Amino acid sequence: MVVAIDGPSGSGKSTVARLLAARLGLPVLDTGAMYRALALAVLEAGVDPDDRGAVAALAERARIDVERRPDGSLEVRLDGRPVGGRIRTPRVSDATSRISVYPEVRRRMVALQRRVAARAGAVVEGRDIGTVVFPHTPHKFFLRAHPRVRAARRHRQLAAAGEAVDPQLLEDEIARRDRRDATRAASPLTCDDSYLVIDTSDLPPESVVERMLEHIGSAAASRTP
Repeated sequence: MVVAIDGPSGSGKSTVARLLAARLGLPVLDTGAMYRALALAVLEAGVDPDDRGAVAALAERARIDVERRPDGSLEVRLDGRPVGGRIRTPRVSDATSRISVYPEVRRRMVALQRRVAARAGAVVEGRDIGTVVFPHTPHKFFLRAHPRVRAARRHRQLAAAGEAVDPQLLEDEIARRDRRDATRAASPLTCDDSYLVIDTSDLPPESVVERMLEHIGSAAASRTP
């Protein structure tokens, strides 16, 4: 089984994906972490994220892998090392949004995502999972939330990591990224009527998961002869 969870940053994808995967007995594939790993490689190599040719060349040679941990979860690695918190900084976030518009980057990431999820299924979170990576899965969810709520969530995440960032700057960054994601030529952030859309602004993650499980159960029942 492949479950696709799409949506903008801060919409709750990561938390919900972990909870849903635990209920379904599946691993979580965080595709955003894969793009972030490449963005980290770009920055560490001193490459300009706006230099499409240089980024595309680096994407071809960068060693980005997804390995299964002993507990069954999936871990993104760059050059053999877990990326961990190194990919969760504002600088990496901005670079990720810039490089993810390039078709060469998306082709490389999509191929890797399909290989990983094909092994044993997964709850896959990202921005084009149900539209591009796994368009035929019957289990598609699109999460959204008010930009201010998303900025507050991101602020709490950074504060927990010891980083002080102005919430208004985060909200501005989110708005810029939303515009880039929605208007990029390759795999823009969007959804269609094959998705169940859930606004998470005022919903706890557990309630979101319950709605997803109900939808998955209904989809399975409708396919049973």
